[in-house]
Amino acid sequence: MTGLPYGVRRRLAPYLLLCVAVTGAVFAALACGALFGPRWLLLTGLFTGSLTLAVLGVIGERDTDKDAAWPLRPDGPRAYAPALVHGVRAVDRATGRPAADRNAQGSVFAFDLTVVPEDRDPYRIRVRHPLDVQDLLHRDRAVVQYDPRQPWRVILPPNPPREAQARAARLDPDSLPTARSVRPTGLPPGAPVLLLGLALAAVVVTVVGTAG
Repeated sequence: MTGLPYGVRRRLAPYLLLCVAVTGAVFAALACGALFGPRWLLLTGLFTGSLTLAVLGVIGERDTDKDAAWPLRPDGPRAYAPALVHGVRAVDRATGRPAADRNAQGSVFAFDLTVVPEDRDPYRIRVRHPLDVQDLLHRDRAVVQYDPRQPWRVILPPNPPREAQARAARLDPDSLPTARSVRPTGLPPGAPVLLLGLALAAVVVTVVGTAG
């Protein structure tokens, strides 16, 4: 959820609210069945709760590429930086696993980069994009746009400034310190839905207990 573009998040918002409501209802049924009965409500809550946890677990583990960059925040800071290109490959958009054909539907490019910002040490990250907007299949230098506060948010702009391109051309790989990996931090996919659902379930159980 956090790593999705703003427009996608906005379109998915109603469905996410529905998921939170369903998750809350499932765990509310489980808790109410355990505390107040009847037995069928407890059994229903156990079954649907197990199914919900399984689905959320699949969502959390679906993307196996833990080094993949996140998109920039709509209102977040951003800056340009040169980058070294270590490799380009095609991966599945949903899972991050290697794709056999870069032209296949659902595949995107994954660019293995070392970003060299002015305000921090170089770091390795993989940036996905459906197009090779900077012709990196045939180049070993790139220009990225990144979030200085959350450096795992990196994109490849199609038309970077000439000054940034000149900096990229002057990069000397042998003079750079060892790059480290920068991974996204925060809740994994599916966790916000689970937490909000549990909070909603707690409210429902409290109301039911008070009314009873």
